[in-house]
Amino acid sequence: MHFGIDRLLADPALLQSLRGRRVALLAHPASVTADLTHSLDALVAAGVNVTAAFGPQHGLRGDKQDNMVESPDFDDPIHGIPVFSLYGEVRRPTGQSMHTFDVLLVDMQDVGCRIYTFITTLLYVLEAAAEHGKAVYVLDRPNPAGRPIEGLTLQPGWESFVGAGPMPMRHGMTLGELGLWFIDRHKLDLDYRIVEMEGWAPDAAPGFGWPLGERIWINPSPNAPNLFMARAYAGTVMLEGTTLSEGRGTTRPLELFGAPDIAAQRVIGVMRDLAPQWLEGCILRHCSFEPTFHKHVGQLCSGIHIHAEAPGYDHDAFRPWRLQALAFKAIRLLHPDYPLWRDFPYEYAFGKLPIDVINGSPLLREWVDDAAATPADLDALTLPDEAAWAEERRAYLRY
Repeated sequence: MHFGIDRLLADPALLQSLRGRRVALLAHPASVTADLTHSLDALVAAGVNVTAAFGPQHGLRGDKQDNMVESPDFDDPIHGIPVFSLYGEVRRPTGQSMHTFDVLLVDMQDVGCRIYTFITTLLYVLEAAAEHGKAVYVLDRPNPAGRPIEGLTLQPGWESFVGAGPMPMRHGMTLGELGLWFIDRHKLDLDYRIVEMEGWAPDAAPGFGWPLGERIWINPSPNAPNLFMARAYAGTVMLEGTTLSEGRGTTRPLELFGAPDIAAQRVIGVMRDLAPQWLEGCILRHCSFEPTFHKHVGQLCSGIHIHAEAPGYDHDAFRPWRLQALAFKAIRLLHPDYPLWRDFPYEYAFGKLPIDVINGSPLLREWVDDAAATPADLDALTLPDEAAWAEERRAYLRY
């Protein structure tokens, strides 16, 4: 199959549409061609007049490990162009940076989850482009989590840098498709194009969204090391709002979780008793790990590894958001007073619990903390949201 960047470079008509225009690129470390050339280098080599670049969270080169670690502006040492950070002093492009180009190419590998900040960055640049009369081309890439939908819809008033709009946690769209939804929802007027992929089959095994065995996985952010993390991320990202380690400081971040003071085997047992159907599609393995940085650094943690990979992976059955919610519920039932929820300014959202910012409302946390609430109660809240999103996104799907 061919990603958007590869189609652009191979199609003389697409390249011709950029001739005589100043071009900027919004990209990160996974913005590479089929032969692993970074898109910035490939565009310059193709004769495109690249006059500026933008870097999202973690930077154009992916230099920042943790959340809320900002990247500065700089001049690219190879091409001599300004590189503007959209995760530093500003998160929206400034008027100064918008005057450096005519067309913005967006080439970012997403992981298919509302919380991933590249989605919000896309919205912000679309709004700026509409204001300043600039064109935006999204060089589309696969959603590695595929088409499944899962999770509660973000509620009004809960918009944030990790919640760009009323969609569920697993949206099942590509960045190009989301751009269409943003433009329609916010009534933006701009020249917007999707350079579509060729041959993307999101329902096909074994990748179910990612061309496994055909394209090499490059970390789109430092703690996104493989396809299996991307599959689990819609659930494991919620760990960022808890005192549990999400595996940062290990070699398998956001695939495993745990803490020194829980008994992971007991947690798995309670999860199986409560809702065995929510554990289908993957293999849960009790493990031990010691983070080398971040939460519980240097402490041995009792943990659970979510193996969303063959031979135990079932794409249609796997429900990572429900699985992780069930783990929280099991811990709460085993340890009613466990200090589960972290309280700190999460992704520039002040005065709100991070777990609520992540989920776009307090509903998930309230379900976990209510001893009488059952898995059926969470389904009753979530299933209507999922069905509504399946219908709403239909008009914007391009594959």
